[in-house]
Amino acid sequence: MFHYTVVTEKSISQILNDLEENLSKEKFGVLWSFNIKDKLNEKGLTYNQDYYVLEVCNPFEAKEVLSITSQVGYFLPCKIVVYEEDGTTKVGMVKPTALISILGDTNLDSKAAEIEQRLITCIDKTK
Repeated sequence: MFHYTVVTEKSISQILNDLEENLSKEKFGVLWSFNIKDKLNEKGLTYNQDYYVLEVCNPFEAKEVLSITSQVGYFLPCKIVVYEEDGTTKVGMVKPTALISILGDTNLDSKAAEIEQRLITCIDKTK
């Protein structure tokens, strides 16, 4: 699968708080967080589902992978989404390994796997 997603009974606000704390422990910062519902409503479109997108980055990791190939910048920053569906809250991301595989540069495989596992750990701790 191209993504990693977990389901929890926690509220979106609790997940967002927990996620930011967990990411910080792994030296990832939230560069930007927005609710797609709010953005669509600002544009005059009715959309009633809260759907948060967090753009997260570890600057040390970003510098390292960008030093290998500038094309990895197409995938940065990493995105984590938080939304409600069918009475549960879902937290997920596109797997960095899936994105890196598009480049076909095996020099990045182990770093992508390491970053992916660290982000999965952050997500899993929110359950």
